[in-house]
Amino acid sequence: MTTQIAMVLVIAAGAVMLFLSERVRIDVVALMVVVALALTGLVTPAEALSGFSNPAVITVWAMFILSGALYKTGVASAIGHQVLKLAGTGELRLVAVIMLAAALMSAFMNNVGVAALMLPVVMDIARRTGRAPSRLLMPLAVGSLLGGTLTLIGTPPNILASEALVEYGLVPFAMFEFTPVGTAMVLAGVLFMVLIGLRLLPQRHVAREGLAAADLAATYGLQTKLFIVRLPRGSALVGRPLSETRLGAGLGLNVIGIVRNGRTALAPGPGALLQEGDRLLVDGHPERLAELQAGHYLEVEGHTVPVQELVSADVSLAELALPPGSDLIGRTLHQVGFRGQFGVNVLAIWRDGTPRRTNLQHIPLQQGDILLVQGMDEQFDTLQQDTNFQLSRAQPQHITQLHERLVVLAVPDGSALAGKALRESRLADAFGLSVIGIMREAETHLMPTSSEVLLPGDRLVVAGREEDLATLQGLQGLEIDAHEAVDLMKLESEQVGLAEVVLSPHTTLAGKTLREIGFREKYGLTVLTIWHQGARIDDNLRDQSLQFGDALLVYGPRERLRLLGQEPDFIVLTESAQEVLRVEKAPVAALIMAGVVLAVVLGWMPVAVAAVLGVILMVLSASLTMEEAYRFIDWKAVFVIAGMLPLGLALERSGAAELLAGVMVATVGGYGPLALVAGVYILTILVTQAMPSAAVVVLMAPIALNTADNLGLSPYALMMTVALAAAASFLSPVAHPANVLIMGAGGYRYRDYLKVGVPLTLVMLLVILLVLPMVWPLHL
Repeated sequence: MTTQIAMVLVIAAGAVMLFLSERVRIDVVALMVVVALALTGLVTPAEALSGFSNPAVITVWAMFILSGALYKTGVASAIGHQVLKLAGTGELRLVAVIMLAAALMSAFMNNVGVAALMLPVVMDIARRTGRAPSRLLMPLAVGSLLGGTLTLIGTPPNILASEALVEYGLVPFAMFEFTPVGTAMVLAGVLFMVLIGLRLLPQRHVAREGLAAADLAATYGLQTKLFIVRLPRGSALVGRPLSETRLGAGLGLNVIGIVRNGRTALAPGPGALLQEGDRLLVDGHPERLAELQAGHYLEVEGHTVPVQELVSADVSLAELALPPGSDLIGRTLHQVGFRGQFGVNVLAIWRDGTPRRTNLQHIPLQQGDILLVQGMDEQFDTLQQDTNFQLSRAQPQHITQLHERLVVLAVPDGSALAGKALRESRLADAFGLSVIGIMREAETHLMPTSSEVLLPGDRLVVAGREEDLATLQGLQGLEIDAHEAVDLMKLESEQVGLAEVVLSPHTTLAGKTLREIGFREKYGLTVLTIWHQGARIDDNLRDQSLQFGDALLVYGPRERLRLLGQEPDFIVLTESAQEVLRVEKAPVAALIMAGVVLAVVLGWMPVAVAAVLGVILMVLSASLTMEEAYRFIDWKAVFVIAGMLPLGLALERSGAAELLAGVMVATVGGYGPLALVAGVYILTILVTQAMPSAAVVVLMAPIALNTADNLGLSPYALMMTVALAAAASFLSPVAHPANVLIMGAGGYRYRDYLKVGVPLTLVMLLVILLVLPMVWPLHL
C-alpha cells in the first residue's frame, strides 16, 4: 500500500468516524476533509475547492429553491390535497394514497420538503379519521424517500451519481432513466407497508375530531401533571403579575388557567394580576412546591451585612467594563457560562448609571456595561489581561448600593435544602438570589462553588431584592388542592387551544433552548411537554436544547398558534395554522418547473443550467423572494457535498478506489454479477447509517466504477445501485432528515425504524436484483 493510499484511507475513515460520532457538525467535517486533502497534497488547492463549482452542487441547491417555490405557491399542497381526497377513511387505502402522493411530489421536489409539507395534512387526516399518526407518518417518510428514485432530480444522490459518470468520461443519466426501477421500488414499498409494514408499526392514538384537547393531553401525559393551587388570603403574591411570581423559573410550573369567581380564564398572559382566593390551574410536578411547604425552607435573618463580609485576604470586589469589540456583547452570563469560565461572581450589572441586580444570568450584555464582581485576586490578575474586559477597582458608591441589597438567609433544621448542593437549590436561577458567601461555624466561606453542600444552620449571604424574598415567602404559602380533578375537556375554547409543533427542515433554532430564543415572550405560547427521541421531557423545559424532529406540545391563544404557523422555523401540525400561500402564482410556478424538466428531457440545456434558469424565473415572477430562496437551501447539505467531492477524486487518483474495488471483487465477485450488485447495495446502505446519503455516493462512486471496470460490468447498473441504495435510507432516524422529521410527531422510537426498515430494505434489494438487470444489463 502506497503512502498516498494510506493517507486518503485515513482521511476517509476519519470522516466516517466524525460523522458517526456527531460531535462535529457534518458540514464542518466536510470542510476538514477539504483542508486535509489540500495539506497532504492528495489534490491541488484548486481541486480541493472545485466542489463548490461542481455542476452537481449547483443542481442540488437550485433544486432546493425550486422545491421551495412549489411549496410557497401552493402547487405541491394542491396536488397533495387532490390526491388525498381519494384516500377515504380505510387505513390500507389511506397508507397507499399517502405514500403514492408523497412519491409523486418527491420525484420533482426535495423529499424532506415533501414530508414537511404533508406532515400537517396527514396529522389532520389522522384526527378526522381517528387513526394514530404513528400508523401514517412512517409511510409518509418512506413514500417521500422512494419518490426520490423516480427521476434524476428527485434526490441529490441521483444527481451526484450522474455527475460521477461524467467525470469518468461516460454519458450521464437522463431525466427519466431512473423511472423504471424507481417505479418498481415505489410500488413494492407501498405493497410492503400495506401488507406487512402496518403490522410492525406502533399504535399511538391522538386526537379525534372534537376531542383534540383531551386526547393530546393524554398522549403527552398531561393528566399526571395538572393540578390546582390555591392562593390564600394575605399571600405575598396577591397583586403580582404572573411574570413576577417565579412559578415557572422557580418551580417549573406553567399556569394555564386562573379560576376566579366560578369562571376560568385560560392561557393567562404574563401580565395577568393575581387576586386573593384565585385558584390556579397548573401544569408541572407538584413535588417542588411541596418541598417549599414541607417545614421551613429558608428563614430571613436580616439585611445588615457589612461589606467586609464580602472580602478577605484573597477575595475582593472589582468592576469589569465591556469595551467595544468584546466577545461577550449580545450574550448572556448564562450563555457564556460566566462563573465557570472566569471564576468570579457577578453581583450587579450597571448600565447607563442604573444597577440591575436580578435575573442577571439572562440579561444580554451591551457595550459599556459595568459588571460588579467578586473574585479571587489571582482571577483578577488573569482578567486584567483579557481584552474582553477593562478591569478596575469597585467604586465606593456601587459597593454602598450593593450593601443595601445584601440579605442573610438561614437554612433551618428540616429544610428541603439541607444536604443539597448549591446548584440544586437553584436560588439564583429560580428566585434571583445570588449566594456570595456561606457563614458556617463562625467562619464565612466566600465564593462557594456550585458543588458546595448546604447544611442545617448555614447562613447564606445573598444579593437580592425585597420583592424576591417576598416572592419566595409567597410561594411557600401556596396550597395544593389534591382533591379537585382537572377536566381535560375544558383545556380548550374558541380562543385558546393545544397544538403540536415541530422544527421545520429550514429552522435556524436547532441546538438552542427555549430560554435562548425567548419562546414564551416572542410567541406568547407555553410549551408544556417536549417529545424527544421517543421519550417525553417534562422538567426544565426552557433549558432543553431543541433538536430537529422534536415535537412540542404548546398551549395558548389560537391567534398566536396561527402566527406561529407563519414562522419558517416551525411547523404547526394542524392545517388551520399553516401559512398563507401565494396560490395566485401557482400556475406560473408549475409552468416554470415543467419548463425545467422539458428542457432537460429534450436536451436543450444541462440540468444545472436549466435548474438555475428556473430559479431566476421563480424569483422574477415573484413566486418566491430571494430571501426565501436562501432559506430553502439546505446549506449544510451543500457544504457536505462540495466538501466531499474532492475525496472521491483523491480516492481515484491515489489508487485507493481501485484497491477497495479489488476487495469488493475478491469478497463477492466470485458469486456472479447479481451478488456484486447486492454487495454494493448492502455496503451503501450500511455506510448511510454513518454518513449523509450524498456523501455516501461520493465515497462509493469511484469504488463502484472501478469494480465495474475490473469485471467488465455496466458502470450504469452499479452507479444506479449506489444511488438507489443511498435513497433507501429506512433503517434508522439518523439515516435521513425525513425520518427525523416525523419522529416526534409520530412518537417513534429507534426500534420502530429498525422493525420496519430492515425487512423493507431487503424488499428493495430484491426489487433491484429483479428489475435492474432488465433495464440495465449487468454485462457490457
